Amino acid sequence: MSTYLARRAELETYFDRTASAAWARLTSDAPVSGIRATVRAGRDRMRATLLGWLPDDLRGAHLLDAGCGTGALAVEAARRGAHVTAIDLSATLVALARERLPRDLGEGRIDFAVGDMTDASLGQFDYAVAMDSLIHYSAPDLARAAAALAARATRSVLFTVAPRTPLLTMMHAAGRLFPRGDRAPAIEPIAPRSIARRLAADPSMAGWHVARDHAVLTGFYKSHAIELRHA
Repeated sequence: MSTYLARRAELETYFDRTASAAWARLTSDAPVSGIRATVRAGRDRMRATLLGWLPDDLRGAHLLDAGCGTGALAVEAARRGAHVTAIDLSATLVALARERLPRDLGEGRIDFAVGDMTDASLGQFDYAVAMDSLIHYSAPDLARAAAALAARATRSVLFTVAPRTPLLTMMHAAGRLFPRGDRAPAIEPIAPRSIARRLAADPSMAGWHVARDHAVLTGFYKSHAIELRHA
């Protein structure tokens, strides 16, 4: 737990201060560099993948957007009729999500919050989605966070990991060469199968299974989606 809390504090500082302007630009339609364009395109594909694993009609469903960032996934889920609780560690990103919130959500609604996605006081949900919000955590911490989300979801939990690829492994190693103040919290490359094994061995995950998975590998964006479904 101490490693999770330490990394959580690093992420909060990074997204609230160091990277807030860059993240605001990346998640907009403003022009970006070639490398960031591949990241934007990859994130768009991953978001479409996760939304494709959710029902088209979410009226009456309660969804947790765990690590909502600037709110793009939350908006699409709300447009399908969901009541979305969208939470992020970064008050800066949540404020930006509120600013960008469109008026045409139809029957859906979004409640934004700043805090920890694993906070039990958030209540129960039909679905929980954590897109690229667990990729900075070690395998044990990531598995525990996924299990914590599953403890409060009744239908499915969707999350992503940073898969072990030669490029990501090289970037991970190179990133550690830079002074701590000049770099983002490291992405932790993890084999999706290792997370599946950890979750299968967790007694609290009884009744849950990996229903499907899918990798999005676009330029400098490398992410692997996993769907946990309750039997």
